[in-house]
Amino acid sequence: MFFLIILLFCFTIFAFVVTNKGAGQVLSGKGYKEYKLGDYSNWLQKRVGNGKNWGKIKSCLIDAKVCSDFNQKFMNDTVEVLYTRHLSALQAGCCKPSDSCGFIYKSPINWEKTPTNSTSDPDCNAWDNQTDVLCFNCNSCKAGLLDNLKRDWKKVAVINIVFLVFLIIVYSVGCCAFRNNRRDNNAYSAGWKHP
Repeated sequence: MFFLIILLFCFTIFAFVVTNKGAGQVLSGKGYKEYKLGDYSNWLQKRVGNGKNWGKIKSCLIDAKVCSDFNQKFMNDTVEVLYTRHLSALQAGCCKPSDSCGFIYKSPINWEKTPTNSTSDPDCNAWDNQTDVLCFNCNSCKAGLLDNLKRDWKKVAVINIVFLVFLIIVYSVGCCAFRNNRRDNNAYSAGWKHP
């Protein structure tokens, strides 16, 4: 039980350290945030930066119809209305191009690239209107996923702390009971031998 407590303690510390960095950037006049991969911990960046890992994750995001549902939900919105929506990290990162790209809005997942766009954001070149491409290859999509992971890991870490406190209390009570039982047995044994 002692090793379980140590292991749980180490995992909880690790979860807090890894998820400590990173947050979406609030955009003026927008109901959503933009997410940058470089804002998150290096450990998390390496996990999504690995092409094999990201390929599996991207496939899951496409199969989960994250952007298809996004498109259906906001199909009738004008660009002004879409900008006021509170989008999830995945919707903002994977289903629409970054605002810095300056693309022209056609529909929630259909944006026209502008020939005069001179942004240095590599996500602008990665964007494609095909439903199985969109911005799934963008760093903003990876950052949106990391934001979701960060939020989930924080919840797990809090639950671990509660469980850890419970385990420490049970372990302490058990140790005290064992010590008292041992002392009582020693006293009883000593009393039995020497009447």
